[in-house]
Amino acid sequence: MEKSTLIGIVLGIVAVVVGMVLKHASPMALLNPAAFMIIIVGTVAALFNAFPLGEIKRIPALFKILFTEQKLPSKRELIDQFMNWASIARREGLLALENTSDEIEDPFLKNGMKMIIDGGEPEFVRDVLNEEIYAIEERHQAGALIFSQAGSYAPTLGVLGAVVGLIAALGNLSDIDVLGVSIAAAFVATLLGIFTGYVLWHPFATKLKRKSKLEIEIKKIMVEGLLSIQAGVSPAAIEQKLLVYIPSQDRVVAKEEKKEEEAAVNG
Repeated sequence: MEKSTLIGIVLGIVAVVVGMVLKHASPMALLNPAAFMIIIVGTVAALFNAFPLGEIKRIPALFKILFTEQKLPSKRELIDQFMNWASIARREGLLALENTSDEIEDPFLKNGMKMIIDGGEPEFVRDVLNEEIYAIEERHQAGALIFSQAGSYAPTLGVLGAVVGLIAALGNLSDIDVLGVSIAAAFVATLLGIFTGYVLWHPFATKLKRKSKLEIEIKKIMVEGLLSIQAGVSPAAIEQKLLVYIPSQDRVVAKEEKKEEEAAVNG
């Protein structure tokens, strides 16, 4: 499970509830069915108006991504794997990697490996893999846009909910007690709209973009690694080439860990 998403939601709710208590406002005021109807159902309605049904159907899958930890190989592990494959290819030829390709679980990497083993032209291999990366990016951006737009709609619907509540409040001008409760209830919709928009939907969109960025970086490492193997580049040169995808401070840590592992093996 992606713990950061759950932590963020819980902290957001706690911040609002504790804040209301400190301001001497009853958290029970948040239990307003009308406000939930206007904000939640209204936001869903706006999304149906904004996006094709095919993209709307992906929302459950997007929530799953938000609450599931990404299963991606680490960049360092991937670089080491390409160095190992490069050693085999230089020693025994690309066909020696045929058995290795059957063990690869990642469909993108498996497809690329099969293309270089089958002798595909480097430019053709690069074009095919880059087109697939582009398609993945487009799909990810569409998913993030759904939450980004929901974050824009919700606060505005909160204003709409407040207006509806004030209309109801104005019908009780003769009863001061009822008027006060009605006005307070009217602003619950605004609170829910701002909360869902800026604590949930916009942050969800940002998380999807960050996850997408990491996945795309991994895919780019795969492309460069595969093409380097096909070109017969040495393992050391492949490492130097692919290390650009790792932040400089992490490279130092990775090198130290690698030295410790080698020392443990040799010792």
